[in-house]
Amino acid sequence: MLYHLFEYLEKLDVPGAGMFKYLSFRTGMAVILSLLISTVFGKKIIYLLQRKQIGETIRELGLEGQMQKKGTPTMGGIIILAAILIPILLLGDLTNVYVLLMLAATVWMGFVGFLDDYIKVYRKNKEGLRGKFKIAGQVGLGLLVGFTMYFSDDVVIRERIPVGAKPLQEQVVAETDEFPLSVVVPTQDIKSTRVTIPFVKDNEFDYFMLISYLGEGARKYTWVVFVLVVILIITAVSNGANLTDGLDGLAAGSSAIIGSTLGILAYVSGNLIFSDYLNIMYIPYTGELVVFIGAFIGALVGFMWYNSYPAQVFMGDTGSLAIGGIIAVFAILIRKEFLIPILCGIFLVENLSVMLQVSYFKYTKKKYGDGRRIFLMSPLHHHYQKKGYPEPKIVTRFWIVGILLAVITIVTLKMR
Repeated sequence: MLYHLFEYLEKLDVPGAGMFKYLSFRTGMAVILSLLISTVFGKKIIYLLQRKQIGETIRELGLEGQMQKKGTPTMGGIIILAAILIPILLLGDLTNVYVLLMLAATVWMGFVGFLDDYIKVYRKNKEGLRGKFKIAGQVGLGLLVGFTMYFSDDVVIRERIPVGAKPLQEQVVAETDEFPLSVVVPTQDIKSTRVTIPFVKDNEFDYFMLISYLGEGARKYTWVVFVLVVILIITAVSNGANLTDGLDGLAAGSSAIIGSTLGILAYVSGNLIFSDYLNIMYIPYTGELVVFIGAFIGALVGFMWYNSYPAQVFMGDTGSLAIGGIIAVFAILIRKEFLIPILCGIFLVENLSVMLQVSYFKYTKKKYGDGRRIFLMSPLHHHYQKKGYPEPKIVTRFWIVGILLAVITIVTLKMR
């Protein structure tokens, strides 16, 4: 709203109004505003949750310090959602298709998580929202994002026109907000299902390759493959974030690290000069996503003020499912989803630990009549709790691993 207001004021030559066109300024403002909302107003929300007796229901699992958390307010994800949505509504370009998709993902998965928490708290059902309904929510978001990216004329990649080729559009001037350098190059905007892949010199993969054996005529069905992959990624990452939310500050801290990395990737992907230097695809208008990720990071850091050990509030599924959905959709929009296994390695390992534990238990029970386990307990962070590691040490070490994975993800832009 403020972005569009100051855009109008700039046309009237109002002094200072031009500041709002700079990504760096609006990103900084988004971080500050989200931090203020999550810390100042977050405290009021926590008091409200306490008065409403919206406390965490604890199952006895034999974990150290577990029962001390009983009654701690949950559904704190409301704080995160508010601290993301308000700054973006004020500072973001609400005509940008990428920003609109991120807002939809935030509200959509936040609502699914809220229903889950509501059932747990008010219906006293520890299982929460039934799994098939969660999956339905994730699939619905996947369909929305997949169809929009594939069919919307606003979602394109921009590439240089080869020497000697006939230009498909006028030459464009690539001028960044931060660097007053104009670079005039002949380009064309094209619809594409290409994505960036790590550790490969020609670092682009087209989803059509998965069905290319059917012949060129199968290209018109590429959208089916693309949408299915989008659904799979959103489901996997949102579930991974949900499973990671088991220790104080673990999911929020890990997600803030991931978000910082995605912000860097979005900036270079939406900047003609940097994308050309790094030899990655240039995606017009994705630079606006940097403002969104600034609010995302600020919201998570501010939330950790109350969520760090010992936690005064839990994010619940309202927060964890929304966080996972945001990360997945963001990576898909900047066409870096193939970097998710590296960047979101913490989520991946947490997911795999549960899958391996359940599968191995069922296999050994069927074969030997007695179910056996690979880990003392899953997800993986509970395994280390069972081994006697203090909760803050586990969280800190997971963060360190997350930082290492983030650095590796950035390095892949040149390591190929």
